[in-house]
Amino acid sequence: MGLRTVPVSKCLETKLKLFGFEVPDVLAIFLTLSVLNFIFGQTEMKLLFVWLPTIAMAGILYFGKRGKPENHLVHWLRYQIRPGIVS
Repeated sequence: MGLRTVPVSKCLETKLKLFGFEVPDVLAIFLTLSVLNFIFGQTEMKLLFVWLPTIAMAGILYFGKRGKPENHLVHWLRYQIRPGIVS
């Protein structure tokens, strides 16, 4: 009886990305888009109040997180929420 082997993908440690964004980033972008569309969707300034902030947020996330570790914003937010002095 030999050892049974099964071929697997070599990329098991890579980040899950959609369109160059991590999953929490995609959720934040679509949440922003849906909330702004719910509030300002019927106005004449839909492009200015719905799409431009969402595209700006996506650009900031895409270019601002380049080279940062996985879940950088989640860890940064947890750090900011915690109290300053731990005793």
